[in-house]
Amino acid sequence: MYTPNRLKAHLAAGHVAFGCWVGGGSPTNAEILGHAGFDFLLVDHEHGVGETSEIIDTLRAIETTPSPALVRVPWNDHVFLKRVLDAGVQSVMIPSVDTAEAALSAVRACRYPPQGIRGYAAGVVRASTFGLEPGYIHKANENMLIAVQIESHTAVDNAEAIAATEGADIIFIGVNDLAGSIGRLEQTGHPEVRELVQRAEKAILASGKIMGTVPNAGASVAELIERGYRVIAGPHDVALLRDAGLAAVAEYRALRKGGQVAASPHLQKSY
Repeated sequence: MYTPNRLKAHLAAGHVAFGCWVGGGSPTNAEILGHAGFDFLLVDHEHGVGETSEIIDTLRAIETTPSPALVRVPWNDHVFLKRVLDAGVQSVMIPSVDTAEAALSAVRACRYPPQGIRGYAAGVVRASTFGLEPGYIHKANENMLIAVQIESHTAVDNAEAIAATEGADIIFIGVNDLAGSIGRLEQTGHPEVRELVQRAEKAILASGKIMGTVPNAGASVAELIERGYRVIAGPHDVALLRDAGLAAVAEYRALRKGGQVAASPHLQKSY
């Protein structure tokens, strides 16, 4: 359903946006996290669970909350982008953008002509409130927030040109895959990885574009903010559920080992 893009307005006002990943495929979990106070929910359809049709269910859940959605698509595919935009996605993230040409293709896929190549079905799709939003095609182009991911050493080499792409609003460093591109997967604190990140940061900050990433071994949330990041995708719904479950079971086992089940936050609170 059409509404002004709250995440875009938040960033335009100069604020930092701290969000949570939603990759478990549960609209209910997305709705819960949307009421938790995150600045955005990053719905992951690159690695996350779910098909295109299920994006609508997750969007409906998130739209009942104060947190806006940012959806990561599986690939820089203009057909998939067209479908999720028609479903009502207003903020989109495209992974593995290695060149300025790829960044421009992503932007053009998200915009109606003459600024882009997005196919027309505005009279009937959910994004236009099923044709009820006056002037939707013009509003849609202005309302769109586009994030492209730098995730390889090749992308870092092209970071200046990628960041210079008009319409690429957020340049998001995917530090884990960036590390993997030089054989350092899961070594985000390694000096070689940090050197690539610093090169990308320099190019992005010089462009004036919004810079984003995830907390990692090379930087905490506080350090990222200090370095100029304004979009930070923090915890993941699956990890939050996993860690809460592990904590509750560990606490219970420790109490059983001691011969008693005493009062505790994890064990006593259910509803």
